[in-house]
Amino acid sequence: MTRFLALLLALFALTVPARAADDISAASRSVVRVVTVAMMDGEVVGFGHGSGIAISPTRIVTNAHVVESAARYPGNVALGVVPSEGQKSFAGKLIAIDTARDLALVEITEGRLPAAAVYTGPLESGADVVALGYPGNVDLATARSANDYITPRTPTRSEGNFSNMQAVDGVAMLIHTAKISRGNSGGPLVDQCGRIVGINTAITRADDGDSPFAFAIAGRELTRFLADAGQQYGSVGTTCLSMAEADARERAAIEAEARAAAAANAARDAAAKLDRELKQARAEEEALAARENRIALAGVLFVIGALAAGAGLMFYSQKNLRHAKLAGGGGGALMLAAVALFVTRPDAHADIADEAAKSPASEAPQLAEGSLLCTIRPDRSRITVSATTDVPIRIGKGGCVNGRTQYTRGADGRWQRILVPNEEATVTVASIDAAGRDYRVERYLLDAETMAKARETRTAITLKICTADPGELAGLAAQQDAIRSALPATPNERLVYRCQPATGAAAESAPGD
Repeated sequence: MTRFLALLLALFALTVPARAADDISAASRSVVRVVTVAMMDGEVVGFGHGSGIAISPTRIVTNAHVVESAARYPGNVALGVVPSEGQKSFAGKLIAIDTARDLALVEITEGRLPAAAVYTGPLESGADVVALGYPGNVDLATARSANDYITPRTPTRSEGNFSNMQAVDGVAMLIHTAKISRGNSGGPLVDQCGRIVGINTAITRADDGDSPFAFAIAGRELTRFLADAGQQYGSVGTTCLSMAEADARERAAIEAEARAAAAANAARDAAAKLDRELKQARAEEEALAARENRIALAGVLFVIGALAAGAGLMFYSQKNLRHAKLAGGGGGALMLAAVALFVTRPDAHADIADEAAKSPASEAPQLAEGSLLCTIRPDRSRITVSATTDVPIRIGKGGCVNGRTQYTRGADGRWQRILVPNEEATVTVASIDAAGRDYRVERYLLDAETMAKARETRTAITLKICTADPGELAGLAAQQDAIRSALPATPNERLVYRCQPATGAAAESAPGD
């Protein structure tokens, strides 16, 4: 049964081509259309719409002027939120509004959305930026009925460059060249990693051939508004790197560590060689001293034996047979002992045992056990949406992590687990090297179709506990390979952690468990 399941999962994986990850597309799935509908005596008397972006799974940021009518006439104006994916729209509720900053916070009463992160680091002049939203001129060209305005649809993207920051009525604004129009109001301006750098709010007039420019409320104004509203949000302050740049940094870091390890190994080998040479010299000195002592003792015994034998001959000549026998026998014994000592003298050269040669052949490494505390390595990571707090991990026997999540050993020697949640549109690949020093989290921000296929593959095997059963482990490994084959060629995010033995309490949980 296990072999059949593994084959089935492998065949499924072959039918799903891998694609390249796209951070802008991932950010687009957080963008929504915000709709206002004015009613009077049961009749629709007004309709408006703008854009917005999810700052949490249930809350959206937009412009205050997009929802101002709902704030003024709450009994007559209904709010609606149209996501970029799915089959339905949701009712909205106004939570907070700041007309000075032109920002508002809207909550959906059902459903969940993928939340975007706010970029809190510096934005360099000339940086590439992308405006996402639902421009009205595109709607006029494509919409055929009012129903088109409440049907989920991918937002329009427009690329440009950040020019500079200026204050407008005391509010920090980003001036940029990404083309926007009416309907983009409230939509995000994002960097190349898909992180919010501003909220689009206005455009300049383009009279007499003037070039148009756009204004976006700066990220620092957005974070202050969210703090005033008591709204939590994800933020990232690291510079946006492409995956190619992150890979280059990763390779450079690995090569530097390899060089350091090679130097340490060379130093250790040199020290071991010197130690062996000193031991060899000491052993040879001891062997030579023992040889010389043995030869000297043999010489002394031989001389004493010869003297005793001579004495025996003298006693014999004096007809003292008893003393002759004693002296002659003792002398002969001493001479024989001397010969024996000389023949069995030790060699002057001694060989010491090679301890390295005694070590048994190593087997496939098992995952190290124990409690670890893992700290982010920014120089080796590509961070787009996630927090980078320290991660505690508790590794048990056979790859059981935190007492509940089973990891399996991959072809590259790393132990891994692919996590496919029921609600979030993110697949996480968590892995750790056998020594327990290098922990990695790779996240793929997926569209609804790819996420549905990943969940379908996951349901083939339900393993919610750790196990040592070979059949279950083989099935889990096949399932993991099938899910990985369906993922894009590169992740949207890669977090690399350096792990050390935990000094405090045992680890409680790892991301995604």
